Amino acid sequence: MKIIFATNNQDKYNEIKEIMQDFGEEILSMREAGIDLDVEETGVTFMENAVIKAKAVYEAAPEGSLVIADDSGLEVDYLNKEPGVYSARYLGIDTSYRIKNQNIIDRLDRVPDEKRTARFVCAIAAILPDGKLLSCEGTMEGRIGYAESGENGFGYDPIFYLPEFGCTSADLKPEEKNIISHRGKALKKMKELLSENFNS
Repeated sequence: MKIIFATNNQDKYNEIKEIMQDFGEEILSMREAGIDLDVEETGVTFMENAVIKAKAVYEAAPEGSLVIADDSGLEVDYLNKEPGVYSARYLGIDTSYRIKNQNIIDRLDRVPDEKRTARFVCAIAAILPDGKLLSCEGTMEGRIGYAESGENGFGYDPIFYLPEFGCTSADLKPEEKNIISHRGKALKKMKELLSENFNS
């Protein structure tokens, strides 16, 4: 059985492989599985987009494949939960995250700590070889920092401040972040769902 993770984002794929390394099965990227597909994310929630991606890749995958897809992003409460499902496309797909991060910091200029609350959300959908759909979600709560910090993360990690750690999620070591992150929590739930289905 081939397990394919529906992403072309190398940073995300590396993180997923790290989190799923104890699953016992090799996980392929779309590229490694020979799937050249640009899925249009038309959902209005993270879960809708995860399901859209999972179904599209499942239909293009070799018969008998298990496909896992995620949609994730940042919700900033003061900005009415922007950028939300548009996190990857915020200010344009080709806009650097340095510019995206600075834009969010600028929009929160003079906003006090207690109103800078934010969260990362990760929705995961899996389609089993028999077509059955599984889904789950994970979140990581924090707030928006005042400047970028850290080299270990990607995307919005350098501005996502975790008060209990006194640093951003990009300051954490990958193995530390993977335990508490939205994606880490969601993938842990998905591993449990998959084990239940394959061992039942």
